[in-house]
Amino acid sequence: MGFCMNHCEGLSSRLISSSSLSSTIFTNSKPSFPNPNNGYRLFFYPNKNGTSKNRGSLNLETRPRLAGYAKSGKKLNSVRSEQGFSTTCNESSNGVFTKSPLGKRNDLKKILILGAGPIVIGQACEFDYSGTQACKALQEEGYEVVLINSNPATIMTDPDMADRTYITPMTPELVEQVLEKERPDALLPTMGGQTALNLAVALAESGALEKYGVELIGAKLDAIKKAEDRDLFKQAMKSIGIKTPPSGIGTTLEECYEIANSIGEFPLIIRPAFTLGGTGGGIAYNKEEFESICKSGLAASVSTQVLVEKSLLGWKEYELEVMRDLADNVVIICSIENIDPMGVHTGDSITVAPAQTLTDKEYQRLRDYSIAIIREIGVECGGSNVQFAINPKDGEVMVIEMNPRVSRSSALASKATGFPIAKMAAKLSVGYSLDQIPNDITKKTPASFEPSIDYVIPRFAFEKFPGSQPILTTQMKSVGESMALGRTFQESFQKAVRSLECGYSGWGCAPIKELDWDWDQLKYSLRVPSPDRIHSIYAAMKRGMKVDEIHDLSYIDKWFLTQLKELVDVEQFLMSRSLSNLTRDDFYEVKRRGFSDRQIAFATKSTEKEVRLKRLSSGVTPAYKRVDTCAAEFEANTPYMYSSYDFECESAPTERKKVLILGGGPNRIGQGIEFDYCCCHTSFALQNAGYETIMMNSNPETVSTDYDTSNRLYFEPLTVEDVLNIIDLERPDGIIVQFGGQTPLKLALPIQHYLDEHRPECASGAGHVRIWGTSPDSIDAAEDRERFNAIIKELKIEQPKGGIAKSESDALAIAMDIGYPVVVRPSYVLGGRGMEIVYSDEKLVTYLENAVEVDPERPVLIDKYLSDAIEIDVDALADSHGNVVIGGIMEHIEQAGVHSGDSACSIPTKTIPTSCLETIRSWTTKLAKRLNVCGLMNCQYAITASGDVFLLEANPRASRTVPFVSKAIGHPLAKYASLVMSGKSLHDLRFTKEVIPGHVSVKEAVLPFEKFQGCDVLLGPEMRSTGEVMGIDFEFPIAFAKAQIAAGQKLPVSGTVFLSLNDLTKPHLATIARAFLVLGFRIVSTSGTAQVLELEGIPVERVLKMHEGRPHAGDMIANGQVQLMVITSSGDALDQIDGRHLRRMALSYKVPIITTVAGALASAEAIKSLKCSTVKMIALQDFFNVEMETEISKNLQSASSSV
Repeated sequence: MGFCMNHCEGLSSRLISSSSLSSTIFTNSKPSFPNPNNGYRLFFYPNKNGTSKNRGSLNLETRPRLAGYAKSGKKLNSVRSEQGFSTTCNESSNGVFTKSPLGKRNDLKKILILGAGPIVIGQACEFDYSGTQACKALQEEGYEVVLINSNPATIMTDPDMADRTYITPMTPELVEQVLEKERPDALLPTMGGQTALNLAVALAESGALEKYGVELIGAKLDAIKKAEDRDLFKQAMKSIGIKTPPSGIGTTLEECYEIANSIGEFPLIIRPAFTLGGTGGGIAYNKEEFESICKSGLAASVSTQVLVEKSLLGWKEYELEVMRDLADNVVIICSIENIDPMGVHTGDSITVAPAQTLTDKEYQRLRDYSIAIIREIGVECGGSNVQFAINPKDGEVMVIEMNPRVSRSSALASKATGFPIAKMAAKLSVGYSLDQIPNDITKKTPASFEPSIDYVIPRFAFEKFPGSQPILTTQMKSVGESMALGRTFQESFQKAVRSLECGYSGWGCAPIKELDWDWDQLKYSLRVPSPDRIHSIYAAMKRGMKVDEIHDLSYIDKWFLTQLKELVDVEQFLMSRSLSNLTRDDFYEVKRRGFSDRQIAFATKSTEKEVRLKRLSSGVTPAYKRVDTCAAEFEANTPYMYSSYDFECESAPTERKKVLILGGGPNRIGQGIEFDYCCCHTSFALQNAGYETIMMNSNPETVSTDYDTSNRLYFEPLTVEDVLNIIDLERPDGIIVQFGGQTPLKLALPIQHYLDEHRPECASGAGHVRIWGTSPDSIDAAEDRERFNAIIKELKIEQPKGGIAKSESDALAIAMDIGYPVVVRPSYVLGGRGMEIVYSDEKLVTYLENAVEVDPERPVLIDKYLSDAIEIDVDALADSHGNVVIGGIMEHIEQAGVHSGDSACSIPTKTIPTSCLETIRSWTTKLAKRLNVCGLMNCQYAITASGDVFLLEANPRASRTVPFVSKAIGHPLAKYASLVMSGKSLHDLRFTKEVIPGHVSVKEAVLPFEKFQGCDVLLGPEMRSTGEVMGIDFEFPIAFAKAQIAAGQKLPVSGTVFLSLNDLTKPHLATIARAFLVLGFRIVSTSGTAQVLELEGIPVERVLKMHEGRPHAGDMIANGQVQLMVITSSGDALDQIDGRHLRRMALSYKVPIITTVAGALASAEAIKSLKCSTVKMIALQDFFNVEMETEISKNLQSASSSV
C-alpha cells in the first residue's frame, strides 16, 4: 500500500475503487473525513504487489478498500501499510515525514546521466534544466556523477556540475566506451528526453549494460518499451480497460495501407514510435499525403514502426504530470489543458495549467486513469507525462500516449507549481520515497503533498521556421515558448502574449493585419491551425463574429472564447474613454485582465509614458505573489514571484547589495540557450561575491528560471513596463542587460532614460540604480551603422565596402558602386533575419519588394560580399580599467556568407596566418577600448584569399559562442564578465592573456530542415540552426568527426560521392574530388561538373539531372547508391526546382549532404581520420590539468571575496 497527501477543497475522492470493474469504468468511492476543510487529507493508492490481473479490466479486487484519516492541525497519525512500514509527521519534525525503510541506496556509488544532446525542435533547453537538477540532486546525496551530453551551451556540461563530463557524440558504440572506462553502477536515462531513452534502450538491447554491470534506474527497459512502442502501449491500455483511438501498427507501407483501409476514413493520424516532437508524423487528409507521411514516419522511427490511428480532430486535449516512487506512492503534480484541440502537437499549442474546462468528474477520471497507467506501464519511480483526449460532445476519454520520463511539459509543470519534478525524480531513482523528500519551496511539506495552484499559465509556440507552410499539425514546429503567471486566465494570457516578443503588447489593442482580411481568409485562418490563429480570433470578434461560430470553425472550447470575448469588450470600453477619465477602479479592473500600459495607450489614444504616470498617480501598482505549490496553504520560503493587480504584495524586497539580471525571454532561432547559460553564470558568480541576485525572465524551459538558480526570481514578461515595475520595487545596485541577447539590449536605452530622469536610489543605500557594464550608448553606437562607421574610420579598421539604403534607388546606386554580389540585410536584426546574398539588380529589387520594407525609418544595409573569404569569430573580455583580453579566436569552417550561427568553427584556428591573427587581436583591442566595453564583446572578421582582413561586425555583449569558448579554453568567461562589471579588474581575476589550448574544439550547428517540408537545406546569411554540438580531441580531423557524428551527420568511410558544384566554386572541384578518390570513393556527377572533372583527368561517372530523364540522380539516392552528397547551389530558377528536390531527397533518405566547399574538404579529412584511427571518448576534465582547474576556482573565490 502506498499513500499521498493532498489538500484540495472542492475535489472529490482520489480513491480508486476496489470493487470489480467492467472494462473502461472507474467508480469514485468517497472516503469519510471528520472535517474535510480542516488540515490535510490522506489519499491512498494501493500498490499492485501480489495482485492478479484480468486482461479485460482494471482489476483491483485483491486490493483492500482503505480510508484516509485526517486530523486538524499539524499532527498526522501514523498509518500502517500491508508492508508494515509507517510514516509519521508531528510538530517536532516540522512537517517532514520520518524515514520509512525505503531510502537512499548505498549500494550505488557512481551514476551515469544521459543528456539530451543538441537543442532541436521538440527537445529544447528544458532538458538542460532537468539534467542540471539531476546532477545537483545526486551530487547532494554524495554520488559520483558521470554526464554525457554533446551540447556545450548547457549548464549541465559545466565541468563542475558532474565529476566526469563527456561533451561527446551520443551513439551506443561511443557511450559503451564510457561504460567500460568509468564503470558506473547505474544509468539514469529519464532526464535527457527521447535521445537518452533511445540510447538507453540500445545499450540495454546490445547487452552493454549487462556486460559492465550497469543498472537502469528511474525507468526499466520493459517500462520504456511498453510506453514508447506503439503496439505494446496499445495492448497495455487494453489490458486495464482504457480506450485508445482505433488504430493499427505498421512496419511497412503495405501494412499502413491495410490499417487505413480497416479504419475506413480520412483524416488519419500517423505517429512514429521512439521519436521526439512528433518527428516524421502528421495528419493525412488524402492518399497522397498518407503515403508521404508514412514513408517519413517509418524512416524517422528507430524501430521502423508507426501508429496509424483514427483522427480525433476537434477533441479536447489534456496532459497530466504524474510521479511515482518505489513504495508505489503516486502524486499528480499538475493538469495541463491545450487551448488548441486535438490535431496540433501539444508543444505547438497554447496550454493552460491547471486545466480550466474539466468537470470535477472528468478530472477525477483522468487522475484515476493516469495512476492506473503509470502502474501498468511499470514506471517504478520518477515523473511521467500522460496525454488524453476528451470528446466534448459526450465526455468519452481516450489516452493518446505516455512519456516514461521527464518531458517538455515537466518543465512547464515544475515552473507552474514550484514542484521541482526533475530533482524529485532523480532522488526517487536512488531509493527515496516521496514522503522522505522535503518540498524546497515550503520547507514544511513533503514531496508527497500534491501541488495545488491558483493561477494559470498559457504556453506559446514562439517562432516558426521560415520556408514552409505555417500550418500546425501533430509534428512539432515551435522553437521556444514563454510562460506567464496570473490570478486569472485573462491576466496570464495577456502577459504570455506580450512575453513572446512578436511585436504584440498583449492580445488586441493593436492594428493587426488580420483585421484587413476578407471573411473567407479569416474563416480559413480560424479553421486551419497556425501560429497566428489566436490573432485571427481577435479580428473575427472585433468584426462581430459570435463565439458559437468561432467555436464551430476552430473547435476551441467556448469557455476560452468567452474569456477572450470579454477582453474585446474591455478594449471597447477603453476606446470609449479618454485617459483622464479612467478612475483608480477602472485601472484595477483593466490591469487585472492583463492589459499593458501600451495597450491602454493605444485604446485611449495616449502614450505609454502618459499611461504609466496616470496609473502611478492613481496609486495603481502591481502586487507580487509567491509561487507556493499549495495555493497559499503554506508560506513559500522561496522568493519565486509573479505580478498581479490586487492589494497584497508578498515580495518583501531586502536592503542587501543586489543585482537585477534580465534574461533572454523565449528561445528563438538566433537567441537560444547560450544566452541563458550566460545569465546563470552571472547569477552564480555574483552570489558568491556577496550580492543578492534577482533573475527576471519569461522562459519556463531554462535553468535561469529554476527556483534555486538566483536568490530571487520574477517570472515576468521582458518589456519596459514590467522591468521598470521591478526596478521601482527592488531598487537594485546594478542591472545587467548584456547577457540575455537582443531582448534586454532593446530595453537598455529606455531603462537608461528612466534612470537618468528619476535617479532612483539603491535599496542598499550605495548610490543610485545603474546599468552595469558597457553603457547603453556604446551598445547603440555598435548597432547604429552610421555611428559605427565613424568609429571604424577613426580607428583605421577596414570593413567591406557598403552603404545604407533608405529607398530602392539608394539601394541600386550603392550596389552599382560596390559591385555584385552584395549582402543585404535590415538594420537591427537578430540571427541574420532577412539577410540575403544578391547577385543582380533584378534580385535586389525582388528582395526589397518581398523581404523587407525599406524607408528612412527602416534602412537596409548593403555590403560587398567577399567570395571565398574565411570568417573569424572573436570573443573578448574588457574591464573598466582599460584592460582587454582575447577569450578565443574561432575559425569558421564554412566560408564567409554562411551565418556564423550555422557554421562549424574551431579553436584554435587552423589555417590563418600569424600576421592576420595579430591584426585581428589589435583591432579587437582598439575597438573594445574605444567603445568603453566593460564585460564581453564579440567581433566577426573576414579574411580574403589575398590575406586582407575586414571587420564585419562588433557586438559589445555576450555572444552565442561564449559557452563553447569557455569549455574550449577552460575559463568561465561569463563569470569573469559579471565580476568585471561589478568593478573587478582582469588582474584581480588573474585572467590577463589569451589562452591557446593544446587540444582542438569544434562547434557544429544542428539544423531542423527535416521538420519543414518544402524548405531548402542550403546555408546562407540567415541563421537557421536551433542548436549546436561540440567535438574535442587533440587533432582537428577527429574533433571535426566527433562534431559531425554528434550533429547526426553520419560520415561514410566508403561508397559513392555525388558532386555538383556551381560556377563560383568549380575552381575547388578537382581538389574535393581528389580528396575523396584517395579515400577510395567513387565519384558521380551531372554533366557540367563531370565535364570539368574529365578535363582534369579525374575518373567520374555521369548521371542525369532530374529534368533530363531517367534514371537520374534522385533515383540513385532512392536506391541507396549514393553515400555522400556535395552540392553548392547555382541559385538559378532550375536549381530552385531540380536542386531543391534533390537536396530534399537526400534529407529524406538520410544521405549526408554538404553544401559548402570548406565543409567538403573538412569532411574528407575527418573520414580519413576515421579510417585510420578510432574515436576515443575523453572527459572534459582530462583536457585540463587538475592544478589549472583548482587555480581558476581559487582566483574566482579570491576576486569574489574582495568585491
